[in-house]
Amino acid sequence: MARRIDHYLSRLTHEDKFDFYSVVRDFSDAEIGSQILKWERDKVLVPDEAIAKMGELGLFGIPIDEAFGGQGGDMTDLVLMGLALGYHSQSVAITPGAAISLGAKPIQLCGTDAQKAEHLPDLAAGKRMIVFGLSEPGRGSDAANPEVTAVRDGDDWIIQGEKCWSTNAKWASHVVVHALTDPNGANGKRSTCFIVPMDAEGVFYQEMSGKRVWLQSSTGSIMFDQVRVPGSAVLGEVNDGFKVMVTTLNGGRLFIASLALASLAFALDKTRRYAEERIQFGDKPIGRFQRVQDVIIDMDIALERNLTWLLDLCQRHDAGTLDRESAAKVKVDSSRVASDLVLLAMEVCGGVACLDEFGLIRHHDDLFVTRVGEGSNFALKDLIVRPLRENV
Repeated sequence: MARRIDHYLSRLTHEDKFDFYSVVRDFSDAEIGSQILKWERDKVLVPDEAIAKMGELGLFGIPIDEAFGGQGGDMTDLVLMGLALGYHSQSVAITPGAAISLGAKPIQLCGTDAQKAEHLPDLAAGKRMIVFGLSEPGRGSDAANPEVTAVRDGDDWIIQGEKCWSTNAKWASHVVVHALTDPNGANGKRSTCFIVPMDAEGVFYQEMSGKRVWLQSSTGSIMFDQVRVPGSAVLGEVNDGFKVMVTTLNGGRLFIASLALASLAFALDKTRRYAEERIQFGDKPIGRFQRVQDVIIDMDIALERNLTWLLDLCQRHDAGTLDRESAAKVKVDSSRVASDLVLLAMEVCGGVACLDEFGLIRHHDDLFVTRVGEGSNFALKDLIVRPLRENV
């Protein structure tokens, strides 16, 4: 059975974009769909061989300028990759996704020429990853006011504190640290971002244990114990870290929305296929019953609607006209509607939906991350409502 999402993407994207998506989709079927169950049961992170193959395909360099060895692609390409890889596994898709949107992107958008030359070629080739150190044990939604500090010492800076929930930490060569540098500064002008080598003295990484979502993704805690970095490590401007953070997360929320819709697309295909194969009450497939049809129809409508919305926002992102509220809205709605509908799909399929080999439980669990990642939905609603309260 063909993927229903392909029907929509073939109409919503240009031919060259759909061709790119098709290549990644076929790679996903061959290299991820055929292996994901084994990786889950073996309790392993994305294997190095799979990461290397994604690198060979050029997935880590999608939006990086060709001058630095990248593909010179855009946000639409990045989202199409998320849809293609996330269909089988969000936790595999987020590996190149976070490496790009949270690692390479801030350097491409805010880095100096020297920083770009140092990092982008290896990032584009998948030879290194940069992890974004944003969340902290005591800071989640209030990310603009980090507890990690950076104090100036001559021409250097001394970084102290802990970051957590850092995606790709296991494979990272460097971490972009968002740190408080001016406690008395104006709101949004108190922090600075630094590019810190993971092998620097005083940097300690530990994989976070007990996680039950994104099972193949590395999620690390990173400690900074009096870590000294030179002034050249500053990414962007001093006390302008909030701007770097916001610029980075805006595009990242579009990618998270693509993961939610990839899970919805998988659930739609799995459920409509099962509904025609599952025979009950004599000779009737359960797909003939209206309540089952209602769930399948609602999934199909949501998929078409949110794909259309998301791809429009990708174009606005690349045109430089995407506002924060719109990126937040599509992330909130896509994650919420996909979560709700995948749960209903599991009810339609019954007990078999709880089995790992059926696949729905993987997407059900991983969809939770899309509700809290790149800004929790509750926190983002506070952002979304601001223009609605103005001039009332």
